[in-house]
Amino acid sequence: MDAVFKALADPTRRSLLDELFKQDGQTLSALEQRLPMTRFGVMKHLKVLEEAGLVVARKHGREKLHFLNAVPIRLVHDRWVSKYSEPWVATLSELKQRIEENMMEKVYEIYIKTTPEHLWEAITNPEMRGKYNFGMGIESDWQPGSHYKAVHPAASAVLCEGENLEVDPPHRLVQSFTALWSEDVKREGSSRVTWEIEPVGDSCRLTVIHDQLREGANSELYGGWPMILSGLKTLLETGELLTTPGSLRYLDPQES
Repeated sequence: MDAVFKALADPTRRSLLDELFKQDGQTLSALEQRLPMTRFGVMKHLKVLEEAGLVVARKHGREKLHFLNAVPIRLVHDRWVSKYSEPWVATLSELKQRIEENMMEKVYEIYIKTTPEHLWEAITNPEMRGKYNFGMGIESDWQPGSHYKAVHPAASAVLCEGENLEVDPPHRLVQSFTALWSEDVKREGSSRVTWEIEPVGDSCRLTVIHDQLREGANSELYGGWPMILSGLKTLLETGELLTTPGSLRYLDPQES
């Protein structure tokens, strides 16, 4: 967390995060035009933000786009701030949108001290998934082209479903995603979620890409990812569970 606090201490880097909050997925040239400094200066600040995990850079064709990653902020929130001012800080995990051919893409990155195999199990095992994914277990045979659904014993119907488009354990999982938990999200139709696992030393870098979202899509579709990934990291590294508001959303009243 020291790198996160160091990155946030500089007003220029906070300005860069503000710009990505306003419009996610910007090029270096676009960010350079928004700040009164040289291209080299912007590059140095972006490097610090990337090293802290607050910004994720991804290639799109010939362009390199920079995305705001809310997960480290959520981890700070879960560890230090939530017990003091939960309603106010929760807004930090809400991200603005990037418009590209009338579609949005959200990118989240987190490092977890675990093996690729154990991380893959946590993503695909219904019991483990339910411990950090709002209580929802994922049921599937995990074969390419097969169906999956998310269920919860306290919910009266399937909460989301889709198709396993790519299944490459323990490296990559690509799924279509259709939310069903309310009439508002049902109207959004299908989007796509990609899980990418890369071993780094004794840890794994997990990148989650939620794309094919329409411009202005309901934030319920993607706003929960910081809580989900924070819970996943906590579970695998400590064996403990987070009790964030989202995690308790479908809790059985008899368990509360």
